[in-house]
Amino acid sequence: MSKEYQYMQRAFELAKKGIGRVNPNPLVGAVIVRDDKIIGEGYHEFFGGPHAEVNAFRSSTESVEGATMYVTLEPCSHYGKTPPCAEAIVKNKIAKVVIGMLDPNTLVAGKGVKLLEENGIEVEYGFLCEELSHMNRVFLKFIQSKLPYVLMKTAMTLDGKIASKTGDSRWVSNEKSRAYVHQLRNELAGIMVGVDTVIADDPILTTRLENEEARNPVRIVVDSNARIPLESKILNTANQAKTIVAVTEKADSTKIAEIQELGNAVLIIKSRNGRVDLSDLMVKLGETGVDGILLEGGATLNFSALEAGIVDELMSFIAPKIIGGLTSKSPVGGEGIEFMKDAIELENMKIDQLGNDLMLTGKIKKKLVNS
Repeated sequence: MSKEYQYMQRAFELAKKGIGRVNPNPLVGAVIVRDDKIIGEGYHEFFGGPHAEVNAFRSSTESVEGATMYVTLEPCSHYGKTPPCAEAIVKNKIAKVVIGMLDPNTLVAGKGVKLLEENGIEVEYGFLCEELSHMNRVFLKFIQSKLPYVLMKTAMTLDGKIASKTGDSRWVSNEKSRAYVHQLRNELAGIMVGVDTVIADDPILTTRLENEEARNPVRIVVDSNARIPLESKILNTANQAKTIVAVTEKADSTKIAEIQELGNAVLIIKSRNGRVDLSDLMVKLGETGVDGILLEGGATLNFSALEAGIVDELMSFIAPKIIGGLTSKSPVGGEGIEFMKDAIELENMKIDQLGNDLMLTGKIKKKLVNS
């Protein structure tokens, strides 16, 4: 491994420490090196706080003049909540900057590199791009489209069932798999379910992590006709996490007011075939700043989300159990696809193991969108 990749790998590991704390900003890490020795390092720790480059300068153990900085993302060149990092690099007289990947944000997009080069700083870029793109996949989609990145999570038995014929589903996956899902809740800004899940399970959808502070995602309930029970936990825990109920214009105005009186938000979304138009919902959620969503829907909502083309990635936990049953539900229901040639395909598949459970992840290759 070259020195560039070695130090960029260190910056990459630092960047990951900001997971769940910097949204909608990107995860960024920085390392300052002189004579093959790290003399400063930092990462973007929380939204609104100093960027990775500034934290690296603050931690430096000696003068950084003439040193090399390794940073996972192109330094910003515009004024936002903090001053431009590119200017800080120039001011601190760094001699060379090695960048993992360029920033697609139109406010940056090559301008940071240009500012550095115009001030006589040597610049290299293009290291660990695949790993960095995956780490910042939520940011990369949101900054370019203003739409949330949607990760659909399912858990099923080896024979493809999410519950027994009686509807019992506790628990399909093991404890390690369930703990990993709470990590995802901590990482993503929102979690989305259908109203039938709320009616059947009465979940609270908060984050529980051992030995670390957890962030609760915004809870989003897709509920076309405002059928959600007013006594449900998700409506009565506004002090723990924000809840958004997405309804259509058909929803009863009195019920909407009652939901709001409990401290929850209601979004009135365009209808499509009598249900919430999920594409319009993504636009509205993006406008509120929700940049990433963990979709923990039931079979009907899962198919609707795939049908609408809003799903970017799928993660499936497969437990070594068999329960059978013609009426036992599978992770994706709905009307289904008529022909195999039209099946929704995944790519970049990855397989991991959590205890005896398998965890399969992949990006949606072909999206089914009914026009």
